[in-house]
Amino acid sequence: MATLDVATMVPTKFTPIAKRHFYFAIEGIDAFLIKTAARPTISTEKVEINWINSQRKIAGKTTFGSLAVTMHEAVAPAAAQQVMEWVRLCYESVSGRGGYPDFYKRDIQIKMLDAPGNVIQLWDIKGAFVTEANFGELTYEGSDLTEISLTIEFDNMVLQY
Repeated sequence: MATLDVATMVPTKFTPIAKRHFYFAIEGIDAFLIKTAARPTISTEKVEINWINSQRKIAGKTTFGSLAVTMHEAVAPAAAQQVMEWVRLCYESVSGRGGYPDFYKRDIQIKMLDAPGNVIQLWDIKGAFVTEANFGELTYEGSDLTEISLTIEFDNMVLQY
């Protein structure tokens, strides 16, 4: 009877991707301000077709979930200013004017890196805009740093690898 050893069960070229090895690029926002980011989620509805005593299923409409991004807030460069400049392209709170999608929609790239820093996955996200900007709460207690949380919606995405 043959025995199994670890060397035969685990592929020798298996290298997992570390969560911390990413580069998140949005036009107008400094990449080093990004603290955490979610990769895209995809959901496809199922359509059920009933016929006599059976049922078939086919794919329905596909939608993309929102992206959650957390940013470090800094004095310089001002992260809040960079976020508000993007938000104002969609809605200007002083005048009440709305913006055109051509101006407020931006493309995002999420680059997943290997240990030496080579790009191994490239998420190309198209037509992104901010649906929620949360500038966080303040407190006199503790030494916590301030953060900005964004919820971003988008039109489409492509994974290149």
